[in-house]
Amino acid sequence: MSLRTALSRTSAALAAALLVATALPAPAHAAPTPSPGTAAGVGETGAARWAVQPSSAKGPTGRNYFIYDLAPGSTLTDHVGITNLGDRPVTFAVYGTDAYSAADGAFALLPADRPATDVGSWISVDRREWTIPAGKRVDIPFRLAVPANATPGDHTGGVIGAVARVRTTADGQRVLVDQRLAARVYLRVNGPVRPAVTVEAVDVSYDNPVNPFAGGDVVVRYRLRNDGNVRLGGSGTVTVDAPFGWEQARTSPTDLPELLPGATFTVTERITGVPPLLRLTAAVDIAATSTDTALPPVVRAAGIWAPPWLLLALLAAAAGGGGLRWWRRRDAPTAGRVTTPGPADAPAGQPPAPSPADQRPAPGPTGAPADQRTAPGPTDAPAAPQPAAKAASGGTAAGPVPGVDPRPDARRPDAS
Repeated sequence: MSLRTALSRTSAALAAALLVATALPAPAHAAPTPSPGTAAGVGETGAARWAVQPSSAKGPTGRNYFIYDLAPGSTLTDHVGITNLGDRPVTFAVYGTDAYSAADGAFALLPADRPATDVGSWISVDRREWTIPAGKRVDIPFRLAVPANATPGDHTGGVIGAVARVRTTADGQRVLVDQRLAARVYLRVNGPVRPAVTVEAVDVSYDNPVNPFAGGDVVVRYRLRNDGNVRLGGSGTVTVDAPFGWEQARTSPTDLPELLPGATFTVTERITGVPPLLRLTAAVDIAATSTDTALPPVVRAAGIWAPPWLLLALLAAAAGGGGLRWWRRRDAPTAGRVTTPGPADAPAGQPPAPSPADQRPAPGPTGAPADQRTAPGPTDAPAAPQPAAKAASGGTAAGPVPGVDPRPDARRPDAS
């Protein structure tokens, strides 16, 4: 896969492209497949076509990339092969530059107007310009000198074969367009290797649907950073859970681009059909790998509220209706009832009214309440006479004799 990056020294040169001969990692001994670059400016009668690939003094060696493992202070000489596939001689500018990870994760090289500061600055060519006849290849030597203070880890760049052409734009302006092809350089400087990746941020948004049964879209954006000193790849997965860990969705593993040390990359995942279950949590699980080993999983989560508004509105309406009915039933029995004031209702300064328990009559001599000792009614029999108590001397007690009126002036009815 070739990388196309717009390069122009003015805003009018939008058609210029930076083409890299190969883009995906391949085995070091795979057969070379150079991709010729083609570009034609307005008003030109021909097109420049060429290929750039790793080579040697005797020709291509089957490498797709320049891959080196060197110690600080080391120096080596290698060759880059440039083939002119056109029908006329072309002059190429050959030089080294640094690589970086573009915002979309693509492998990119510094523009021509930016000087290299890393591995590109360690590459030197005997001369910058090389004229190659039509249909010919030239194997150009270059020298790679690793500084003694080079930091351990991966250093990435490229050896470029560029063609500068003057192009006429639609409004008649003439601009210089730099068309480039490059062979990648992967250099690892010996020393401690420290692979590390960080999920810097996770942002979750939710398109809450009116119909909670239809489900809405969850959009998860997360940003990765290569914090180590080696390039990384791998994959990422997003899981969306409801409360209590109830999994709602899981994405298929997404392949991550090659991240150079210090590079960042933002991934966006859209998950459809997720119901609003009050609270949704999106967990990002990164399984990163380096060229040497797999890293421990890196997980980071973020949540968002997803209330089911329609269901909540229905529940609120039902609760309000039930409360209104309860209030009406509560007030209905007391509408026509007269209540008796209790002790707490007595006016200030007056003793409280006695309660019904306090209004019970006092007990009589026999211990029964006074209101329970009633006179005999018509149906009640007269009380039976009680025998007189005997005196202590053995006679009769001075009490009334049955049938004899004790009053002195009393007469019997038959004595008249």
